Amino acid sequence: MIRALRLLVAGMLTAAVPLAAARAQDRACNAPPELLEAGAPLPATVRAVNAGSLRILVVGGASVLGPGTSGPAAAWPARLEALIAARRPGLKVEVAVKGRRGLGTAESAALLEAELARAPAQLVLWATGTESAVRGREVDEMVEALNGGLEALRSAGADAVLIDPQFSRFLRTNANVEPYLDALRLVAGAHRVPLFRRWDLMRAWAEAEVVDVERAPKPERVAATDRLNDCLAQALAALLRDGAAEARGRPRP
Repeated sequence: MIRALRLLVAGMLTAAVPLAAARAQDRACNAPPELLEAGAPLPATVRAVNAGSLRILVVGGASVLGPGTSGPAAAWPARLEALIAARRPGLKVEVAVKGRRGLGTAESAALLEAELARAPAQLVLWATGTESAVRGREVDEMVEALNGGLEALRSAGADAVLIDPQFSRFLRTNANVEPYLDALRLVAGAHRVPLFRRWDLMRAWAEAEVVDVERAPKPERVAATDRLNDCLAQALAALLRDGAAEARGRPRP
């Protein structure tokens, strides 16, 4: 009897290991839960998943290309693709990445329209705002480009998620970032699309010492950048699940 009980307990503990790992991943590197809420549904994404094939277009500046990582597979778009594939093994998922350093909002809006005309996508992840803040461009100029791009995405039948700039103490010191962050929040709300609050997430992780690339010792910087990209992918995957749940009218995960 005692031996059987021990075997039962051991089996329960063994089964709990992958479950615990999954729950740890779902917490997205201990991200504040409110930063993982979509706040808007993703109906086109849900339809694509139900049909068995999802194409995601990622457009943005250098950050979408994974600078400072150990390689292309460590960039957050590639990590996001791997996470979705692992969670949905029967789903055909493709993540196409288009970006370059210094890409402005108007340029990225034109790029995503051209890419959608070439190969339709059901979900567009649009990272923008950094170039506008760095160059001190008019906020209204950025907003106008965002409005035009989001209307084009709506006409194309694609879901959109806006992604605000990466948190950086250097950027915060040398540019007035807040008006651009506020504008992105307002535009996302007006168009009822999710906003992935990357700035707030990275600041929370830095303050909690979860991952802080800027203050990582030079020999550890590549590993820290890899971890940051993995954490961003986990957090974005959680936000996408929340938006999908909202589109389905189900309780959020």
